[in-house]
Parts: sequence; structure tokens; C-alpha cells
Amino acid sequence: MKIGFIGLGIMGKPMAKNLLKAGHSIVCYDVNAANVADVVAAGATAGRSSADVAAQVPLLITMLPNSPHVKSVVMGEGGVLEGAREGLILIDMSSIAPLASQEVEKACAQKKVRMLDAPVSGGEPKAIDGSLAIMVGGEKGLFEEVRGILLVMGATAVHCGPIGAGNTTKLANQIIVALNIAAVAEAFTLVRKAGVDPHLVFDAIKGGLAGSTVMNAKAPMMMDSNFKPGFKIDLHIKDLANALDTGHGVGSPLPLTSLAREMMETLHSDGFGGDDHSALARYYAKLSGTKIGE
Repeated sequence: MKIGFIGLGIMGKPMAKNLLKAGHSIVCYDVNAANVADVVAAGATAGRSSADVAAQVPLLITMLPNSPHVKSVVMGEGGVLEGAREGLILIDMSSIAPLASQEVEKACAQKKVRMLDAPVSGGEPKAIDGSLAIMVGGEKGLFEEVRGILLVMGATAVHCGPIGAGNTTKLANQIIVALNIAAVAEAFTLVRKAGVDPHLVFDAIKGGLAGSTVMNAKAPMMMDSNFKPGFKIDLHIKDLANALDTGHGVGSPLPLTSLAREMMETLHSDGFGGDDHSALARYYAKLSGTKIGE
């Protein structure tokens, strides 16, 4: 299938490449010309704008940083809806506010464009190997139409409800991930301060109830002081801000989410917003007066 792909960042670039590897034809666009060139070198064709990409394809995927970017790319001047033909399928795989997804879908419906919100979890490693967890909101029949394409990029794709449900699910995911990372950082700071080898502690507990995908992925990064971003602190701040806004809107208290966001905001202020979210270990190191990796 000929597929449009807009947004070729840390996540979007490997996702687009996996679609190419699966035999799909890709027309891509990004404001970063180097990212476009990378995907073109892998076999894609470059579009001139979001509208130009939309005009060429029956299905288009967007993978963008936040709600304003999606609104601009889809609804703005030179955007997707400007070039879209009737019947275009738009799959927005960005992690944005659920209300923003609903707003964009209404604009799409007026142009007879069908839309799903389909954010992902797994970070860069799972984007590269095509094993992302994909959570989808929108019409169930449309989900079934494109499920095979989603599974090129992910190990799972689950329909979660009407439009916006995918992003609500993603917010729940991001809360759980943030709090898991904070707990791992807190626990391993205690271990180091108590003079116990954190590597031995990790080996001892990873097979028990405390073991988790988050701990398995992030504890080694903390112990190695390796904060190369698979998912940046600044992006997690964005997700937690969306979660808090949504929680306030529906009357759901999120005290732990608020605390985790403030911890990440501290790291952002200290200049670590571009680090992986496992850099929450830096926050605890600062509090405890230790050095990362000690």
C-alpha cells in the first residue's frame, strides 16, 4: 500500500522504515530535512508538505510531539486536510490530549476523512524492532481495516473505544511508567546509600513481584549512567501534563502523577530534559548527595 508518513523523529523514523521493510511504499514529510533524507535513503519518497503527502496516498500516519503540532499539521495551512481526498484514512500515532484527538477527528469528518488515534508505547528500541504496543481509539470497523498495517509497527494493537480512547489509554500507560521509574530510582538510591551492590539487588528482585518491564529496561541504564534518550524527560513531562489536564477535566485525582511531573520538571530546569526518563535517577542522586553510578 502507498502510505503517507509525517513526523520522522526518534519514533517515527524507525516506524516508517519498518513499513518500507514490509513492502509498503512511503511518501514522507518532516520539518527536519535530515530525517527525511534518512528515510528516503531507505526507499521512501519525499513529499513537499503535509498537504502534498495527503494528496498522494489513501492512508496517512502522523507521529508528532504534542496536540498543537497535530492540529497544525492536520488542520493548518498547508496541512493534511488541505490536500486530502475524500476517503483518506488518517492514523494519528502521536501521544496527545484525548480532547485534541476528538477535535481533530471532527475536522476530519467534515472533509470525509476517517481518523483513528493510535498512540504507542515501547520507546525507540521497540519502534526499531517493530514490537510497539499500540492503543487505538475510533471506529471499530476502521481499526479492523488497518490492523495489519499497525501490526507491522507493533507487537500488539488493541481497540480501546471511540476516538480519544487510544490517548486516554496512553495517558494511563505514561502514569504507570513514570511512577515505576521513580520507584526504581528511589529504591536503587537507597541500595547504593546502604552500601549494597545494586547489580546484585537487581538480579535478586527482577524475578519477583517487584520485577517489571520498566525495571528490566531502566535499572541497567541507571546503574550504567546511560541516559541516551529512548524517551525524553521533556516528552514525558508533556504526557503527564496532558494526564493532569484530563484528570482535572473528568474529576480524577492524580497526586502521584503530579509529584512525578514535578520531579521531571526539576530535571528539565537542571538541563536534563533531553535525557531518557530513566534520568530520574539524577533527581535522587541530587537529593541524596551521591553521584550517578556510585
